[in-house]
Amino acid sequence: MKALIALCFAAVLAAQNAPALKNGQLETRAFSGDLAAQLKSDKATWFGYAIKTQRRTDNWCDGQHSSPIQLEGSDTASVLLRVENNQVEKMKLYSIDCALDVGGLPFVWLTGVSAEASLAYLKTLPMDQAIFLISQHAGTEATDILIDEAKNGKSTHVREQALFWLSQRAGAKSAAAIVDAITNDPDTGVKKKAVFALSQLPADEGVPKLIEVARTQRNPEVRKQAFFWLGQTHDPRALKYIEDVLTTP
Repeated sequence: MKALIALCFAAVLAAQNAPALKNGQLETRAFSGDLAAQLKSDKATWFGYAIKTQRRTDNWCDGQHSSPIQLEGSDTASVLLRVENNQVEKMKLYSIDCALDVGGLPFVWLTGVSAEASLAYLKTLPMDQAIFLISQHAGTEATDILIDEAKNGKSTHVREQALFWLSQRAGAKSAAAIVDAITNDPDTGVKKKAVFALSQLPADEGVPKLIEVARTQRNPEVRKQAFFWLGQTHDPRALKYIEDVLTTP
């Protein structure tokens, strides 16, 4: 039991450690409970904190590699925000293992930021910029935000991006939101992006729904997209459906 506690404690500490820094001035601060209040600076400053990601990855370093290279990837990432005149100017996300060069600017690393606090803050930022960061958070709360943006996003770009990132989070809720967009979104372009999103789901989730769209969708452009992505799946069920359509008198 002591060994297990020690391992858990070490994992927590590792998650709070700042990334390796080059050409910057590192300051570590404990999370106060209010990200909006802490992410303030008149002069240009980078802020960062760690999040658990929804899937392990080892390719978030722009060509860099961690040392040693983690062949199994990492499930922790750095959310990075450049603030100047108390406004967020840039948002980035890299693996926690990536070395960062901050160009001589101050770099403030916040420890103890929860996923809930991170998501609540990111929702206050322009969604066309924040949605990628939101999509990379582990957990159902991020999925719920994506579902809401897929349905109610103010721009077609945001709705399309929400649908794409939902397709990377397999599950009944994600699939239902994508199908809802195909049925109810007023923009044909968004509908077509939703069809693509279906094709990105695991085959047992996506293929039956693509077949249903191909069978029932009245919008010819959307139906054409469904047939195209069915063909790209190379799934026997998809190929059988296409064959049946082509050979039916």
